[in-house]
Amino acid sequence: MAQHRMDTFLSSSDDSGQNSPQASSSPPFWAIAVTATVVVIALRIHLFLYGQRDNKSAEKADLPKPSEIVSLRIYPIKSCRGIEIKSCKVLKTGLELDRNWMFVDADSKEFLTIRSDPSMTLIDTTLSSDGNKDSQDWTTLTIAVHGTDARISIPCHPSGEWLTQNCTLQDVSIWGDQTDGWKYSDEINNIFTQFFNKDVWLIYKGPTPRLANGNADESLYGKKEAHFFADVMSLQVASQASMDDLNRRLKGKGQDGDLTVERFRPNIIIKGNEPWEEDRWKRVQIVTAENENANSDEEKKSGTPLDVLARCARCQVPNVNPDTAAKHKHEPWDTLMKFRRVDTGGVAKYKPCFGMLCMPVQEGWVSVGSELQVLETTEKHLYNTARFAEL
Repeated sequence: MAQHRMDTFLSSSDDSGQNSPQASSSPPFWAIAVTATVVVIALRIHLFLYGQRDNKSAEKADLPKPSEIVSLRIYPIKSCRGIEIKSCKVLKTGLELDRNWMFVDADSKEFLTIRSDPSMTLIDTTLSSDGNKDSQDWTTLTIAVHGTDARISIPCHPSGEWLTQNCTLQDVSIWGDQTDGWKYSDEINNIFTQFFNKDVWLIYKGPTPRLANGNADESLYGKKEAHFFADVMSLQVASQASMDDLNRRLKGKGQDGDLTVERFRPNIIIKGNEPWEEDRWKRVQIVTAENENANSDEEKKSGTPLDVLARCARCQVPNVNPDTAAKHKHEPWDTLMKFRRVDTGGVAKYKPCFGMLCMPVQEGWVSVGSELQVLETTEKHLYNTARFAEL
């Protein structure tokens, strides 16, 4: 039928009403032009789609390979000794029970930090549930002064009723910002007053949300997110490959090259592929066996996503030996300053960077042995400066 219509068309009259001698042998010019245009458009569509697919493949190939999570750490009391755990919940506020407590000076109501008092690393914390320290269902936090018999135990998840009966709500200050916290009784605080040699209070975060700041401030992140007593945002991810590279550099200078990543106080430690490849992360996700308990196949597949907002600009806390509280005068700070001043945003111009600061996008689980997958990278991180939407 199509061929019949074409033959009829080719034998039709021209504008003069007479049969065209050329019409029977070739189509008119406009038909050739239409056909050529269709071919060109089809070719361009093909090349565009192929190019898009090729670009996506290149982008995917440029992403760091997934890496195993080799360690998890939480620090129930800010600036005190942390705990290595096997698994826990990832909450919007960070890992479960991380930095839920802190010490404050009873007179100034200002928080106390390892930056000015390295001895805080000698305050040990342990978690237990009915005597089983490995349980995920923790019920009790025990706080002890290292090398002494001084210790107290308090509920991990105190109810509002328990707090009202045993504590007093107070206004306290952390990094110049006011927030509220539950002050424990003198009976509990006495052993710590003796340790610090001044009146101090143990504080549990109060009901008023404390907003994340720095790159997680609403002006840069685009939304308000609350957390507990971490410095600026909910959690920190670090790479053992980067830690190993730092130790190699220290050994090359004749320094102690057996430092542990605990000095940097991260929450999630991955094995890592290449040192410092984490500098480029923008979005990552945790895929763990606990995702099998998700409500849908899509949730199982997607894992627990984290937005990576900034590199972590470091102070000299990593110079403190967490086992002894002794602070080295130079290392690893001096070595880091020579090759890890990699961010020109804010105070990071003058500080080295180690680890990445993150905000959980949704809640989930993380376990040692889980996989951390990089979903997106960027070259635009700027500490306390870059808007997340523009990375």
